[in-house]
Amino acid sequence: MTSQTSQNIDNTERDKFDSVASGWWDPEGPFRPLHELNPARLKFIADRSELSGARVLDVGCGGGILAESLARKGGIVTGIDVAPRVLATAKLHLHESGLAVDYQEKPVEDLVQESPEGFDVITCMEMLEHVPDPASIIQSIEKLLKPGGHGFFSTLNRTPLAFALGIVGAEYVARLLPRGTHRYDRFIRPSELSAWLRDAGLEVKDIVGLHYNPVTRSVMLGGNVRVNYLVHASKPE
Repeated sequence: MTSQTSQNIDNTERDKFDSVASGWWDPEGPFRPLHELNPARLKFIADRSELSGARVLDVGCGGGILAESLARKGGIVTGIDVAPRVLATAKLHLHESGLAVDYQEKPVEDLVQESPEGFDVITCMEMLEHVPDPASIIQSIEKLLKPGGHGFFSTLNRTPLAFALGIVGAEYVARLLPRGTHRYDRFIRPSELSAWLRDAGLEVKDIVGLHYNPVTRSVMLGGNVRVNYLVHASKPE
């Protein structure tokens, strides 16, 4: 691993997710919100790109919830992450699902050297707020996308409401997520994410709010972007 890529890994974040890796696929466990958000995220991606037969990369794939869904849609999926125990959980779950996903332990910056312009679709969900330099991740994603390819991102807006719901509510009151999952100073405003995408040479196509009600366990796409939001960008032909 080069010094450049290692600088964009927060070891505390990596170890935090590794410590709860065994519960990744428990729909009532520490990652219950990811399970309940996944169908809406998948719909957002599938409505805007052709997945069947596409080469798909899931950056920060975690235990593979989205990666397996993309494979089920016919994508030829690679999932990358830097947390070894989390990836071991993802690989183990393939024996249960019977799906094919190529999981690799490496930062996205390293993959650029191996597969430039190698992917039709790249997803990066709930990951940018966990790294020191999210703009570097986006620069690498642009290099990995084929011309005409699609990038999909989700993160948390840096607003008082996102702090109240995403940290206080989710981690301390409802205990839907392990305490310390998020840092408010790393939440990203849509204007900031859009600027990074444009600076990387990508075109922002859509920004959509993602609304999760943990009481009713329901998810809605659309409306305001004050808490969670999704972004679709594309690489010019």
